[in-house]
Amino acid sequence: MNATASVTRGAPATPTGRALDLPIEGMSCASCVGRVEKALARTAGVHQVDVNLATGRAHVQTEAGAPLQPLLEAVRKAGYAVATRHAHLDIEGMSCASCVGRVEKALRAVPGVNQAAVNLATESADVEVLETVEESALIAAVARAGYRATPRVSADARATDQTSLQARRRRVRQREGWAMAASAVLTLPLLLPMVAMVAGADWMLPPIVQMALATVVQFVFGARFYRQGWAALRNRAGNMELLVALGTSAAYGMSVFEFWRDPHAHSHLYFEASAAVITLVRLGKWLESGAKRKTTEAIEALNALRPDTVRRRTDAGEETVPLAAVRVGDRLVIRPGERVPVDGVIAEGASHLDESLITGESLPQWRETGGTVVTGAIASDGQLVIDARAIGGDTMLSRIVRMVESAQAEKAPIQRLVDRVSAVFVPIIVTIAAVTAGGWFAAGAGVEQALLNAVAVLVIACPCALGLATPTALMAGTGAAARRGILIKNASALELAHRIEVVALDKTGTLTQGRPTLVAFETPDAAAGLARRRRSERPEQAEQVDLDAPQAREALRLAAAVQRGSDHPLARAVIAAADSAGIAVPAASDVRALAGRGVSGLVEGRRLVIGSTRWLHEAGITPAPAQADSATAAGHTGRSVSWLVDEGTRTVLALLAFGDPVKPSAADAIAALRRIGVQTVLVSGDQRAAVQQVATTLGIDAVEAEVLPADKAATVRRLQQPSAAGRRRVVAMVGDGINDAPALAAADVGIAMATGTDIAMEAADVTLMRGEPTLVAGAIEISRLTYRKIRQNLFWAFFYNVVGVPLAAFGLLDPVVAGAAMAFSSVSVVANALLLRRWRG
Repeated sequence: MNATASVTRGAPATPTGRALDLPIEGMSCASCVGRVEKALARTAGVHQVDVNLATGRAHVQTEAGAPLQPLLEAVRKAGYAVATRHAHLDIEGMSCASCVGRVEKALRAVPGVNQAAVNLATESADVEVLETVEESALIAAVARAGYRATPRVSADARATDQTSLQARRRRVRQREGWAMAASAVLTLPLLLPMVAMVAGADWMLPPIVQMALATVVQFVFGARFYRQGWAALRNRAGNMELLVALGTSAAYGMSVFEFWRDPHAHSHLYFEASAAVITLVRLGKWLESGAKRKTTEAIEALNALRPDTVRRRTDAGEETVPLAAVRVGDRLVIRPGERVPVDGVIAEGASHLDESLITGESLPQWRETGGTVVTGAIASDGQLVIDARAIGGDTMLSRIVRMVESAQAEKAPIQRLVDRVSAVFVPIIVTIAAVTAGGWFAAGAGVEQALLNAVAVLVIACPCALGLATPTALMAGTGAAARRGILIKNASALELAHRIEVVALDKTGTLTQGRPTLVAFETPDAAAGLARRRRSERPEQAEQVDLDAPQAREALRLAAAVQRGSDHPLARAVIAAADSAGIAVPAASDVRALAGRGVSGLVEGRRLVIGSTRWLHEAGITPAPAQADSATAAGHTGRSVSWLVDEGTRTVLALLAFGDPVKPSAADAIAALRRIGVQTVLVSGDQRAAVQQVATTLGIDAVEAEVLPADKAATVRRLQQPSAAGRRRVVAMVGDGINDAPALAAADVGIAMATGTDIAMEAADVTLMRGEPTLVAGAIEISRLTYRKIRQNLFWAFFYNVVGVPLAAFGLLDPVVAGAAMAFSSVSVVANALLLRRWRG
C-alpha cells in the first residue's frame, strides 16, 4: 500500500508510529527536495522522511499522536507549502460540551488532520486536513466516537433545496415533540398522586401500574440516553446522556428492587422520579432545539432570497427555467414585486430596489440602465431586464452567506476555557455523586436516601449550558449584525472588537464619497488666472471648467493623456474634465506608477509627471509663487493637490486641485464613536492641510497625513503601541481600497467597505455592506453586546452547576426538581442569547 492510500484510509500506525503523506507545493528541483527533507527531519517526533519530486509528496513516519502543525510549519519555513483544505461536516447526536470535546478528539486523531473545531449550536465541524485525506475517514472517526457525520451541503445547494430542508427539519421537530408529549402523558399519572398527597387525597396507582408506565418511559422514550451514554462509555468519556442514564437508572432500579421485595408497598417507590426526569430533559431539549433554530434565522432568511425559477429571454421570447440553469451572460426578466435571481447589470428598464435584507438599507435604491443589481433585491415599481454577471456561489449573496456561516461555526477564544472544563466535567460529577452516596450512607441515612441524593447530583449537573453559552451568543450576534449590513467573518474578530480603543479611518471612499472632481486648474500664465469648475446642485454632476485660455486647454490635454487608462479616482476626474471640455486626448506611452506619489508617461516625446506635493519637493522643483499660494489655499479648504510637470525641462505646467465631498453621515459616525469612548485617527496619503481640514470638520481626534500606501500598516502598528497605562491598544482600521489591504490585515480588527475593492474585503475581518461609516460604531456595539451575553451565559452556566450540585449533594433537592432545573438551564442560556436579535443598530 502506498503512503497516499494509507493516509486516505486512515494511515494505520507503523511499528514506530504512523505514516503521513504530505502534498508539497513549490518544489522544482533536487535541491528543493533536500531542503524539505532536512526541514522535516529536524522536526521533533519525526523518524523518517522520503520526499519525491515527481509526485510532489513527502512520506513522513512520526511518533504516534505527533501533531501535524509542526510539520506544516517546518515546510513553510523552508520556503514551501503543504496543500490543505477545509472539510465541513454536519454532526448529529451531540448534546453537551463533553460531546463537542469527544468529536474534536476523534477528528484530530485521524492522520492528516491539522485542526478540528466543532460547534454545538450549529451541530457542525470545520476540519483542516491534508488534501489527500478523504471525508470518509473523518466520517468513520466520528462514527467510532458514537455520533453521525455527513458532508455539509454548500449554502448554494441548501438554498436550492430550502423548502425540502425546512420541511425535513419540521418533521424531525414534530417527531421529537410527539415523543416528548407521549412521555409526558405516561408520566403525569405518576406525578399527579404526589401533588394530590399535599391536599390529603390518595390517588396513588397500584405499584404494578406505576412500574409499567415508568418502564415504557425509561426504555422507550429514554432509549436515546442509553444509546449515547453507552457510546460515551465505549470511548472512555462522558456526556449529559450518561449522567441522565445513570441517574434515572438508579432511581428506576431502586424502585424495581423495592417492588420485588414487596409488590404491594407504595412507599420507597420512585418511579415518578425516573420518568419525570426523562420527560423533563426531553422537554428541555425540544425547547432548546426550537430556540437554537431561531439563532440560524438570519442564514435561512438570506438563503430564502433566491427564487426557485427565473424568466430567461431568448430569441424566441421568454422561457421559465430553474435558477440552476442560468449561465453568465443570460438575459433575465424581473417583473415588479419579484426578486433579482443573480448579480447583474441592468440592460433595460428602471426601478426602485429593496436591498434591505442584503445591505441593511431600509430605503429602496433607484437603479436604471447600466446600474448593478444584487441577488435577493426586490424590484418595487418597474420591470427590469438584466444581464447575468455572477451566478451560484459567485454572487454577493452567496459570499455573504459563507461569511456569516463561517463566523457562526468558528470557536471564539473564550471557548477554550469551556473546553477545558467540559473535558473533565462528567467524570467529576460522577465522582461527586459516588461520594454523595457514600457519605450519606456512612452518616446513617440509609441506602434509599443516599441513592436519591446521588441521583439528584447526576441529573442536576448540566454540561449543555456550558457548551451552548458561547456559540449561541455568537450566532445570534452575527445574525443580528448581518441583518443590519455588518458582516463579521470570524468569531475572533467579534470577540476582539469589544476592546477596540482606536479606529483609524482612510479618507477617500471611507469618509468621503470617493468620487473626486477637478475643482481647480491653474497654469503659470497669470493672465489666464484660475479656471475653476464648481460642483452643480446635483452632486453627481459637475459644472463645466472655463478653459477658454489655450494654455489651460493644452495643459489639460497633456494631463488627461498621462491619466488615460488609469482607474484611480483622481485620474477619472481629469479625464472627465477633458471629455466635458471636448478636448481630444493623445495617447501616452511608457506610463509608470510612482508609488504613493503619482504617475508619469511619454506624451508626444515629452516625459510628463502628475505628482503630489511630496514628489514635487523630492524632485527639487519649485512652482511659481502664485501657484504655491493657490496650492496652500486649496489645502486649507480640504482640496487634494497634484502638479503637472514637464520632467525634461523641470517646469510646472499646471496645478490641479480635486474636491471629494464628505459623506453626509461621516460626522454622525465620528460622533457615535466618540460617544462609545473610541478615539479616531484619520490616515491618508493626501497633503496635511487637506487631511486636517476634513478632520477638523468631522471632529476627528488625530491626523496621520501624507502616509504612503506601504506605510499605512506601519502607522497602524504604531497606533497599537502601549498607552500610558502600559497596555497595548486594540486598533481597528477602516478602508476600502487596494492600498488599504496591508493596514486592514495589520489591524487587530480590519473593517472594509463593500463599496470598495474585493482585495480590501478579503483582508478585512468585518465588511460593511453599505458605504456608511456609521456602521463602524454599530460593529463595535454589537461586538460589545455579544461579548456581554457570552459572559452572562458562562457566568450563569458555571453558577448553576456550582450552586446546584452542592445543593443536590446535601439532600436539598428532590431528583424531579433537579431534573427540571437541568432541563431548563440550557433553554435559559439560549433564550438569553436570543435577546441579541432585538438589536437594531
